[in-house]
Amino acid sequence: MALLEVQALTARHGLLEAVREVSFSLDEGETLALVGANGAGKTTLLRTLAGAHRAASGRISLNGADVSDRPSHERAKLGIALVPEGRRLFARMTVEENLTLARAAGRPGVWNLEAVFEAFPNLRSRRHSRAGSLSGGEQQAVAIGRALMTNPDVLLLDEVSLGLSPLVVDRVYKQLRTMMTGGATILLVEQDLKRALGVADRVICMLEGRIVLEGRSGDLTREQVTDAYFGLGRGEAHA
Repeated sequence: MALLEVQALTARHGLLEAVREVSFSLDEGETLALVGANGAGKTTLLRTLAGAHRAASGRISLNGADVSDRPSHERAKLGIALVPEGRRLFARMTVEENLTLARAAGRPGVWNLEAVFEAFPNLRSRRHSRAGSLSGGEQQAVAIGRALMTNPDVLLLDEVSLGLSPLVVDRVYKQLRTMMTGGATILLVEQDLKRALGVADRVICMLEGRIVLEGRSGDLTREQVTDAYFGLGRGEAHA
C-alpha cells in the first residue's frame, strides 16, 4: 500500500481548475519530483495535499486513511508537512523559536532541535538570530528544518531553489540527499530539471493542471521531460 495516494484530485481558484483530475501514489522512502512551467498547478497541488487549499473533488489518502476533508493542522499531526514557496517564516522570531513552533504537531520521532542543527550546521550559530536577518539559503534551511520538526511521514517541498544562488542551492540539495538516503519520503516541486532528475526516483510533469508525463527518472530522457514541460507531446512514459 502506498504511503500517500491521490485519486482524481481537482482544485480550483474560482472558476479556474488549477489541478485537474490528478492521480498518483508515493511509496515510503521514495522521492517524487513534480515539474512543470509556471502556472502548471504544482504549488496548488502541494497546498491541496497539505490542507492549505480546499479540494473541489477527489481523494487524498495517507497510510490508507482518507484525509481529504481534514484541515491543515490535523494533516500535520497525521504526518504531512509542507515547506511552502517563499519559506514564510516568522521574521521577528528567532531561528530557534521558528523551529520549536513546529512541536505543536506533537509527533514523536528523530527530528528535534539538535537533529536539525546537525543536518543544517550553519543554523547552530544563528539559533538566536531573527529569521528576517538571515540569508536566503539560511531561511530555506530554517523552513525545511521547521517542517522536519513535525517528524513528518511525507515532506512536501515547494521550489526549494527559488531565488537562491547556485552555490547555496548545492548546499541545500546536499542536505536533502542526506535525508533521502536516510529514507525520507519527499514530494519535491522543482523547476530545475537537471536537479529534479538527479535526485528523484520518479518524475511527474504537469501541464495546465494535468499530469502529462510520469515515469522513473532513469527511464526518462531530458528531451522527453522538456517536451512534456512545454506541451510538445512527443511521447509519454508511465511507471
